[in-house]
Amino acid sequence: MTDKLTLDDIADLRAYERERPEFLRHVVGLKARRRVAVGPIVTLVFENRDTVRFQIQEMARVEKLISDDAIQTELDIYNTLIPDPGVLSATMFIELTSEVALRDWLPRLVGIERAAVLELPGGDRVWSQPEAQHAAQLTDADTTPSVHYVRFTLTPAQVDTLATGPVRLAIDHPHYHEGVELAPETVSELVGDLRG
Repeated sequence: MTDKLTLDDIADLRAYERERPEFLRHVVGLKARRRVAVGPIVTLVFENRDTVRFQIQEMARVEKLISDDAIQTELDIYNTLIPDPGVLSATMFIELTSEVALRDWLPRLVGIERAAVLELPGGDRVWSQPEAQHAAQLTDADTTPSVHYVRFTLTPAQVDTLATGPVRLAIDHPHYHEGVELAPETVSELVGDLRG
């Protein structure tokens, strides 16, 4: 099992302010390799321990969370995004900037959390599934949220195939058909996640 974050991994506010500039640079570079735009309105960010730690640290910073209980609540929520070996974890963003676009697109994209697919060399396809906590919250059948938490579970053979590239990430949804080949540095990041 992947090393989940604990209270000891989350710096207190003063300590985080000291490390923040360097950590921010690190995470910006990391996310640049792990962020994939799939067409004009969908982006996936593949999460790992550092991206999740950054999310928790920034939330604690903005909301001034200082108690162990408050931090533990965030750990309980976000630790589910740290992938175990053989699993990729991603945050899917439907990036719409106007109320009109939101009203138009979100009802049409119901089910998109199950429509992302990794297309591996040789034709194998690995479909996204919503993260379990997130799936339990998807109760509106008429519209979809603009943020989803998804997982891709690969067999050891599929991991080996993915490592050889090229790999394509697509959205295969009745109202949204887009795809993109993953950059070699993105594939390398994902292989690292999958192999633990």
